[in-house]
Amino acid sequence: MNKRFEELLKRKIGLDIESVGQVVLERAIRQRMKATASVDEDSYWQQLHISAAEQHALVEAVVVPETWFFRYPESFNLLLKLAQERLTELKHSRPLRIISLPCSTGEEPYSIVMTLLNGGLAPQSFEVEALDVSERVLELAAKGLYGRNSFRGENLSFRDRHFSVADDRYLLDQAVRSKVSLQCANLLDANLLNSRQPYDFVFCRNLLIYFDRATQLQALQALKRLLAPGGAMFTGPAETGLFSQNGMQAMGVPLSFVFKTAEGHPYAVKSTAVKAFVPQPLAAKNRTPVATPTTARPMRPLPAAVKPAVSSLSALVDKDVSADQLGEVERLANSGRTADALKVCEALLNVQGPGAELFYWLGLLNDTAGNSDVAQTYYRKVLYLQPEHIEALSHLAMLLEARGDQAGARRLRQRASRGVNNSG
Repeated sequence: MNKRFEELLKRKIGLDIESVGQVVLERAIRQRMKATASVDEDSYWQQLHISAAEQHALVEAVVVPETWFFRYPESFNLLLKLAQERLTELKHSRPLRIISLPCSTGEEPYSIVMTLLNGGLAPQSFEVEALDVSERVLELAAKGLYGRNSFRGENLSFRDRHFSVADDRYLLDQAVRSKVSLQCANLLDANLLNSRQPYDFVFCRNLLIYFDRATQLQALQALKRLLAPGGAMFTGPAETGLFSQNGMQAMGVPLSFVFKTAEGHPYAVKSTAVKAFVPQPLAAKNRTPVATPTTARPMRPLPAAVKPAVSSLSALVDKDVSADQLGEVERLANSGRTADALKVCEALLNVQGPGAELFYWLGLLNDTAGNSDVAQTYYRKVLYLQPEHIEALSHLAMLLEARGDQAGARRLRQRASRGVNNSG
């Protein structure tokens, strides 16, 4: 009986119900049946067909928003840097155009505004649009009233700066709320593209993981058309493989999940960005701190004796070698020195033994070198040690899909999507 509801949700928002599970759909149907006093599923089905409002209500019951302020803080650090560069490039001839979709209850677009204001950008130098298919969550976003679950991590200084206490909740300042234009819209609606000018920065995170492959590609093309030449796309960790396989190039800043259009692709633009290894699982070294919060632990560099001559690996056998020194692997990979990065990984493996992040890098490096069988073995080793390692799940899913194992790839992507929703 649920098949017709699945098909309706697929037509309405492109949802692949397997990404959230049958149990979620069944619970949502029961919830809406009770709310509408429907005696059975058939009568509720009839009501769905005569009420657009009820269709929206079912969508909202199925798609439960999970978000918080400054989720993926590294991406907001990078946003400020890119925004400053973009304004200089444009010679401040117009405001920056930024879009967040889906925006849910507003934490992401408001984080964008706080980042830029805290970084010294004038309010008139940027515009932020926020879209979602749910009118209910947009109403909550407009109120700007948030509970404790929207504030996570150790650095909550932004809350003191931009919020006031309202009973047991926090009210966002009007100066921030006024910078976001909230609108009800669907990424898969063809009219969306006709009514929008290109954006300098597009935020679309943890949406595509809920679509089937065909809908993912449709949505990705829509996102590319929304992106202005030279702009940047902000994605979620489980979506990096999809972007890198379809004409997008990671910017190489760990834990930011930011892409530009790859050179030579139909959507390509001229870019001075250095080609980088995709994706990056470690925190960035020697970051320049900005006003946005971050909880990443700084990495301890390799001993000085190792840095100038990576080919001489004997220094890695020192007793103080630790997982933190994977930062050297990251540096080599980002500079295109895959073979050297592999040598460092193998030396670290000999010294410190198995570890999820070390196995992950061995998988990534072999994947890049075209050694898919070896890469698959290492990704599986990661998952043995850390079953919900999101990036390993995503990359192993891509390898399985390339070999025709669609069912196996789907199961891994479901695990990855659950890991994203449960993180933080």
